[in-house]
Amino acid sequence: MINGFTTATTVLLARLVHCVQKHPQRITAAVATLLLTGGGGAFAVASLAPDPSDLPVRQISYAVESLAANPVLEALEAPGFSLYRSEQTRSSDTAESLLQRMGVADPAASAFLRDDAQVRQNLLGRAGRSVSAETTDDHHLLRLTARWAPDDSGNFRRLVIERSGERFTSRIESAPLTTGSRLAGGVIQSSLFAATDASSIPDAVAVQLAEVFSGNIDFHRSLRKGDRFSVVYETLEADGEPLRSGRVLSAEFHNNGKTHEAVWFQDPGTAKGAYYTLDGASMRRAYLTSPVEFSRVSSTFKMRFHPILQKWRAHLGTDYAAPTGTAVRTVGDGVIEFAGVQNGFGNVIYVKHRNQHQTVYAHLSRMDVKKGQTVEQGQTIGAVGATGWATGPHLHFEFRVNGQQQDPQAIAQQSESAAPVSAAARPAFDRLAANMRVQLSAAALVQQASAE
Repeated sequence: MINGFTTATTVLLARLVHCVQKHPQRITAAVATLLLTGGGGAFAVASLAPDPSDLPVRQISYAVESLAANPVLEALEAPGFSLYRSEQTRSSDTAESLLQRMGVADPAASAFLRDDAQVRQNLLGRAGRSVSAETTDDHHLLRLTARWAPDDSGNFRRLVIERSGERFTSRIESAPLTTGSRLAGGVIQSSLFAATDASSIPDAVAVQLAEVFSGNIDFHRSLRKGDRFSVVYETLEADGEPLRSGRVLSAEFHNNGKTHEAVWFQDPGTAKGAYYTLDGASMRRAYLTSPVEFSRVSSTFKMRFHPILQKWRAHLGTDYAAPTGTAVRTVGDGVIEFAGVQNGFGNVIYVKHRNQHQTVYAHLSRMDVKKGQTVEQGQTIGAVGATGWATGPHLHFEFRVNGQQQDPQAIAQQSESAAPVSAAARPAFDRLAANMRVQLSAAALVQQASAE
């Protein structure tokens, strides 16, 4: 019986397939009619359902426990965070002005800073000290730290003010400075100091830069707009914060189409280091170009209208305008030939050098040497003043050869150089020079990136 049913089913399916293949259009029309008829029926059934707006409405209220009143959540405190800010102190700072500038709103902290003896002695009214503050997210002071280097011992002082509950404590600590290095560069638009200021290079580095290349470049008269420089210099840091700049380690200066390079190197067999070209030649000459650190030349070696005698006469020297008390140094090794008062020169010092060379330093406010004393190049011998025939504080400087005044800038730049790097120290110098070439190239890229 089962076999007969299976056979009948097979025969029926075969006939249906044959019918579909023979009359496809009729089959499609029949299926469409069936669907439309069923849809209409469904629509008719749906239309018989009641309108939802006529159905009865019931409002159900259910009390939900507030999460704010949850004892578990109440036990969890909102996460807090700390705010940090660093500043430099100013001579006009009070406790309130310093804290306000650092974003601290804490009357208790202000009162402590006003009353604490260590804060008054080491922080308030002290300009240029590095200060950092840590506060809560609502600007209450947690910790304030001030750092400064009081001397050249290689250590720095740290003033720490900390909150302990509702009270504050202060203490002074001492720690060694760490040495780092920085790369920088600039382009001359008007002057060296304007260019270094634009590149955030410290003035002390700018002065060293001028000193290093003074034998090759007259920074008072030879700079050109578009001249550029790169420099690598030391930084002395306290807790990662730079406190001051150190020595220029290497530098490159492009002036009027010429490139000048220098690197600091100390021969292991010598007591002092010096600057050399990257090829090993000494940058040191027999005479410095200036008896004071890089400053403004107020009157050069030329004819001028004398401000006191009120007539034109030759000015056989160079005047350096500088504040009273500015250190004056000898431009070369020699012996003090005279130190005393002399006519219009006021307090004046004569230094005798070899080859019948003599230098004169006039209008000094003080003299730190005596006749017959031996002095070395760069040694301080006095200070700028306005003694004698002077209308204001300045140094009158002369360079004499066989008793005749000569242009000191020309004499200094024509003087012979010191000895080059010794053969024994040459391998160490070459390694240093190669490293400095890489760093100067990086400094030039930094300069170019900042310019763009």
